[in-house]
Amino acid sequence: MSQETGNKLIEKLQNPKTQKAAFSDLVKEYSEPLYWQIRKIALSHDDTNDILQNTFIKVWTNIDNFRGDSKLSTWLYRIAVNEAITFLNRQRAQNNVSVDDADSFLFGHLEGDPYFDGDEAQLKLQKAILTLPEKQRIVFNMKYFDEMKYEDISDILETSVGALKASYHHAVKKIEEFLLTDD
Repeated sequence: MSQETGNKLIEKLQNPKTQKAAFSDLVKEYSEPLYWQIRKIALSHDDTNDILQNTFIKVWTNIDNFRGDSKLSTWLYRIAVNEAITFLNRQRAQNNVSVDDADSFLFGHLEGDPYFDGDEAQLKLQKAILTLPEKQRIVFNMKYFDEMKYEDISDILETSVGALKASYHHAVKKIEEFLLTDD
């Protein structure tokens, strides 16, 4: 979506007369990309759908507060990522799982998900990614799989480009080590 189209959509979203139709357009436009962004964090199809729904509820209730300091897509991704992290933290707390044990907690989601159709190599890569600290995992997924620019990731995660480059570099090294040492 171009910046101009995004600006028109924002205007329609903030106008009570066109708000509902514009929100429907927003959901159609962003459901799939946000779903896949959330899915890389939460892994489970069902959890991802719940988080996506929560994301759109938060967007709906806060659209009047959107000031346009960032692109609409950046704002949406930021909400989606934060909702996914909040959801996982809540699940970890409910299951008494520490952040250090989170990778095994998420392994269970990955292996038990009937929607995961990856082969053994894909499963091994996903397990390697799950060994990363949460922030590194998110940065790696955005850069490697989504091919986002560091500047866009910086806007979404509100982190400097330099820190993101370092996170990505460390993530790649850890994944390489995992793939070389894991049987």
